[in-house]
Amino acid sequence: MTLGLSRLVVLLAGLWLGTAPAAQAGSFSDWAAVVVAGDWRAHNGGPTETFDNARRDVAQTLERAGFQRENLRQFSVRPERYRDSRPEKSDLAAIFASMSDLTARATGGCLVYLTSHGDPSGVLVDTRVLPPGVLAAMVDRTCGQRPTVVVISACFSGVFVPALAAPNRMVLTAARRDRSSFGCGEADKYPYFDDCFLQSAPQARDFAGLGRAVQACVAEREQKEGMKPPSEPQLWVGAALRPLLPLYAFTPTPSAPARTLATSP
Repeated sequence: MTLGLSRLVVLLAGLWLGTAPAAQAGSFSDWAAVVVAGDWRAHNGGPTETFDNARRDVAQTLERAGFQRENLRQFSVRPERYRDSRPEKSDLAAIFASMSDLTARATGGCLVYLTSHGDPSGVLVDTRVLPPGVLAAMVDRTCGQRPTVVVISACFSGVFVPALAAPNRMVLTAARRDRSSFGCGEADKYPYFDDCFLQSAPQARDFAGLGRAVQACVAEREQKEGMKPPSEPQLWVGAALRPLLPLYAFTPTPSAPARTLATSP
């Protein structure tokens, strides 16, 4: 019996990436992941827990989706404050070392999640700006050709899409390259984008569906709050990864009451 064209495309893409068995299993148990909070200050310079709240809860959400705790590391600018989640210090060398270590052991796929402030030159990680080219080199060196998802929650984060775009990658950013994102005040629980990621994840089946749901959620939130111009989160999926993403399905979560988006005062 001849395979259907769509099934053939999936198999060829999987063989090209060298990950067809893992994709068919639909599991993230052999994926490496790092979740990074890059700052502790609000947009006005005062202290905020927004980025660390997002870092902690995104990591928990990934575990519920099927990622294994031993293959997931968290980073914070002030790790000593968060003994419950035990993050490491947000330092570029330490993050790269962890990515190298994790990807050597968990070879099925790769995820990087950054939440911080950003500007047109990159995203802030503690006192240093991480430029798109440097992050792309870090991902190239550690994740290689395996399926890779990179999520960047920061103003102007669309600037990372051209540098990170590759056939085996999905890139989701909180804003287009010339727009701010919102929700980084002292009283905010999460940035808008991270809040939408957390709200949308339990209902999403896979990362592609989650990306679209986050885009819609952010647009609705910004319209409701009267935030202008809209941030327009960017979603890019490489041609080789596109047919595989539906096979990497999230672990179903028990039904729970819908979360209410955190709102600004």
